[in-house]
Amino acid sequence: MYRYNEFDKAFLRNRAAQFRDQIARWQHGRLSEDAFRPLRLQNGWYVQRHAPMLRVAVPYGELSGVQLRVLARIAREYDEPEAEVYRRALDAQRRLGTVRLATHHAHFTTRTNVQFNWIPLSKAADVMDLLATVDMHGIQTSGNCIRNISCDERAGVAPDEIADPRPFAEIMRQWTTLHPEFAFLPRKFKIAITGAREDRAATDWHDVGLRLRYDGHGELGFRVTAGGGMGRTPVVGTVLREFLPWRHIMNYIEAVVRVYNQYGRRDNKYKARLKILVKAEGQKYLDEVEEEFRQIVEQDGGPHTIPEAELKRVGAFFVTPSQLAAPTRRAGIDPQAAQRLREASAQTPPLARWLERNVAAHKDPSLRIVTLSFKRPLQAPGDASADQLDLLADLVERFSAGEARITHTQNVVLPWVRADDLLPLWEAARDAGLASANVHLLTDMIACPGGDFCALANARSLPIAEAISGRYQDLDELEDIGEIDLHISGCINSCGHHHSGHIGILGVDKDGAEWYQVTLGGSDGSAASGPAQPGKVIGPSFSAHEVPDAIEAVLETYLQLRQAVGARRETFIETVRRTGPDPFRAAADRIRSSAENVA
Repeated sequence: MYRYNEFDKAFLRNRAAQFRDQIARWQHGRLSEDAFRPLRLQNGWYVQRHAPMLRVAVPYGELSGVQLRVLARIAREYDEPEAEVYRRALDAQRRLGTVRLATHHAHFTTRTNVQFNWIPLSKAADVMDLLATVDMHGIQTSGNCIRNISCDERAGVAPDEIADPRPFAEIMRQWTTLHPEFAFLPRKFKIAITGAREDRAATDWHDVGLRLRYDGHGELGFRVTAGGGMGRTPVVGTVLREFLPWRHIMNYIEAVVRVYNQYGRRDNKYKARLKILVKAEGQKYLDEVEEEFRQIVEQDGGPHTIPEAELKRVGAFFVTPSQLAAPTRRAGIDPQAAQRLREASAQTPPLARWLERNVAAHKDPSLRIVTLSFKRPLQAPGDASADQLDLLADLVERFSAGEARITHTQNVVLPWVRADDLLPLWEAARDAGLASANVHLLTDMIACPGGDFCALANARSLPIAEAISGRYQDLDELEDIGEIDLHISGCINSCGHHHSGHIGILGVDKDGAEWYQVTLGGSDGSAASGPAQPGKVIGPSFSAHEVPDAIEAVLETYLQLRQAVGARRETFIETVRRTGPDPFRAAADRIRSSAENVA
């Protein structure tokens, strides 16, 4: 993991002190609400439906055990609303028929950040000071700027990796932080990067997507896409360069952003994202970027060209942890530990399922990549209580060399697990309630906080997620259904990535009531999903109580229609692509309870 130097640490301390002064001036009336709003947003503080929300940056998803313990402390000591605020929130939820407003929790987001939903602004300065003690902050987690750079959660450890993308992500993080030209863009701007053959970072769905590759001469570089995004207009990124030498990646991104900054719309926030400009201008935008890049390199001398020495300096932080590097550890896998694991697996079906579902191969044959599922009954997808965060820190420090990764699917990966430790890790994770063997199955769903918390949401996501999850708790049934991506968003902003779900659910408002559109056939671009593409709506919207029945009807149709593919059966997404949406639409239509349900 990257380690902040004294300059980085002083910068965060000074930033926290600056924010403390801004809060004090606002509290005493010396800073107006309009003047304070952009200042708090620049530090990650939103005001949501019931209370402030803090978004903490987790660059490329990496967290240490020490940082997890501080997040646990924040959840325990600060994530508690004032009594009157919480009473009003509960009253509002009771009128809707459910209460699900957990406090003292953190939430893992689809941007691999961490959010808290209940911290009063009166405690915000103390929280920022505490975050700074472990090199964390909320800078550029909101606003019209380059946001947190996300990455493949298996970066540096995946067997299919071409090159580790984390050094590039870290160099870009440093370069973009408080960059004056990137701080006031037409709209927010998101970058994702991967170095693997399989795209586990959904790069084509980002404003800029970067995939490391080698050219025919053995030179390392990037495939660059631009203009991807979800929201009101889902668009898959356009390829700008099939190959760009790695040294020039920041010069090229500067060109991409400069052209966007110059021509992006500022008169309509719904048409201000880069994807709208790329779609509207097409080849003209690409030509403008290439010309801007030429001028940056030829006339300015390529001021952001990455020196090889700098890449090596940063790359030195992203190596195998010292306690796992040879010759300080024994080579290979202990035969006795392997035998104990085989025997335990044969006698314990939950362990066998977990090994199959949650454990992946590592580039080091004696290590494994383990996913801990944060999709459990009675908790929102991606939520972690203060106690669970502490338990997670214990697991990370005991079994993963002190390092964890947040995934864009709202789970947590332990990237440095010894194969010899799989049995004790499973036992400890089981005792902590973090050993659900459902990764990539239906209940491993993505869901945004929705209308329970977010002021922008048109409908609640969490009750829908809970209703569907509660109906499918039989692991045999889940395994029979097979791998499937179910994504739920509470509004068109698509924080739940509903466009890329094999099944997507979008909450909409209709005359003050909550309704839900269902889409089929979306993909995030991963190997199991195929090329990135948005799903298609299968007819009018459903009422909240109809949604679980509609999903069940879709799944039953799949089970009836799927065919054999060699020795295996078609996955859900394969069947949808073969048959098209019509049979699924017909099945879902039959469950509608009223002819008045019109989209």
